[in-house]
Amino acid sequence: MAEEVPAKKRIGVLALQGDFEAHGKALARAGAEAVEVRSADDLQNVDGLVIPGGESTTMWKLLEEENLLEPLRAFGLRRPIFGTCAGAILLASDVSNPHQPSLGLMDIDVERNAYGRQLESRIATLQPEGLNGDLEAVFIRAPIIRRVGGDAKVLASYQGNPVLVEQGRHLVATFHPELTSDTRVHLMFLDKVP
Repeated sequence: MAEEVPAKKRIGVLALQGDFEAHGKALARAGAEAVEVRSADDLQNVDGLVIPGGESTTMWKLLEEENLLEPLRAFGLRRPIFGTCAGAILLASDVSNPHQPSLGLMDIDVERNAYGRQLESRIATLQPEGLNGDLEAVFIRAPIIRRVGGDAKVLASYQGNPVLVEQGRHLVATFHPELTSDTRVHLMFLDKVP
């Protein structure tokens, strides 16, 4: 009798704005099935969700227009979400520079574009907790996590600021792991997905 092959985890990638295609490719390299999410109905068929980088105020407006805010918040109360860059901003409890609304699914405060303009973008080397070896991190107009609440755990820092944080089922990165060939951060998220 042949062994049963386990089903791939179906991970949604919010596909309203931002670099959702790169996340889809990274998830596929990590062994998951990536599904683009554009509606509340799409959320019903995925085990976890990635909110990509992009422009957080534009993303928020599109979420409002598509009536996705409450379905997304409800999804996050029962399923894992991984937010990168703008996604980290949207998952935060408080957002500054300037203030904007957020989903409040993680006990973190985030300052938008805190490293400066596009010209200040950079590639850094991190040593995240739970990963063996160095990790290349691409920062593009990155936010800074200014406060991490007691239930959240810092997994990596850069220049003294948290850049990779988990809280329960959720994970955020202020950098773009989808822009390198290293799938370890996506695998870390997949480990959170039942």
